[in-house]
Amino acid sequence: MSLPLVSQEGGKAAALPATVTFTLDFPQSNPAHYSIAVEATGHAVYECTAKVAEDSEDQHYRAEFDVSPENRERIFSWAKQAQYFAGKIDSGNAKLAFTGAKILSYQDGQRSNTARYNYSNLGPVRELTNLFQSVAGTLEYGRRLAYYHRYQKLALDDELKRMEAQAKNNELSEIQGLSPVLLEIVEDPSVINGVRARAQAVMKMGSVSSRGH
Repeated sequence: MSLPLVSQEGGKAAALPATVTFTLDFPQSNPAHYSIAVEATGHAVYECTAKVAEDSEDQHYRAEFDVSPENRERIFSWAKQAQYFAGKIDSGNAKLAFTGAKILSYQDGQRSNTARYNYSNLGPVRELTNLFQSVAGTLEYGRRLAYYHRYQKLALDDELKRMEAQAKNNELSEIQGLSPVLLEIVEDPSVINGVRARAQAVMKMGSVSSRGH
């Protein structure tokens, strides 16, 4: 039996938590690359390489947040149903349109599995893919809002309007992950009051959604 992975933290050895990671590489899209790693504790990290505008340079962005308990349970339940990605998960259908090179990986003290796919016939894998892509779409708002807040404040209102509309239609996941970015906007007196109020309303929607889980 393999030994559990350990982390030397504070002089004491602690077993590293189980982690499910989703990675997407799709050069024709923006972001061209992103990954979301979710630990069994609920702690998550989103990283991406993307452009703010078509003619802009690639930007690296990282956000840490805690996923809702409901989605955390879903992620690890679906990973278990998919045999922790130990076997082939790609459909093998070469006629399907390419929608990005996807990777699902699972690591804990006993397992370290990685599976690549374009499209999967496995229900749990499709569920994971849809959820992770929804979370990524939400966190992309955070990346753009952080950029606009720093360099282009006049673009904040339109971005927040789109985000608010999607949130009302339940098209976003883990809005609470954007709380630090939204709070910076709310507390910035150089941002007009209407935009600050909209950012606060969106942040409240994330708080309510998180509690609802």
